Amino acid sequence: MQTFVLVVHVLLAVGMIVLVLVQHGKGADAGASFGGAGAATVFGASGSGNFLTRLTGILTALFFVTSITLAVFAKKQTADAYSLVPDHQAPVTAPAPNSGVNSTNTSKTAN
Repeated sequence: MQTFVLVVHVLLAVGMIVLVLVQHGKGADAGASFGGAGAATVFGASGSGNFLTRLTGILTALFFVTSITLAVFAKKQTADAYSLVPDHQAPVTAPAPNSGVNSTNTSKTAN
């Protein structure tokens, strides 16, 4: 489970990096010469801004969720490593009954 969350976490990080680099800033009018106007026809009349901004927000929220999940996994793993109670205890058995032999030393008497 931890490996799956870690893989999703890395994929979300790479996806966020790509989305942030693809988006153009408010002062990126030079991007129009490289096909910035054509993006409006692909993503609709509002352009790619709203779509990419929403997708970045969704990926960021999922990234935070996976970050918190990995932190919980790490805390549990650390707590288990430093626990005073071992994971596998030997079964407790009752002591063997005495077979009529007194275990106290009665050969010496106190004077």
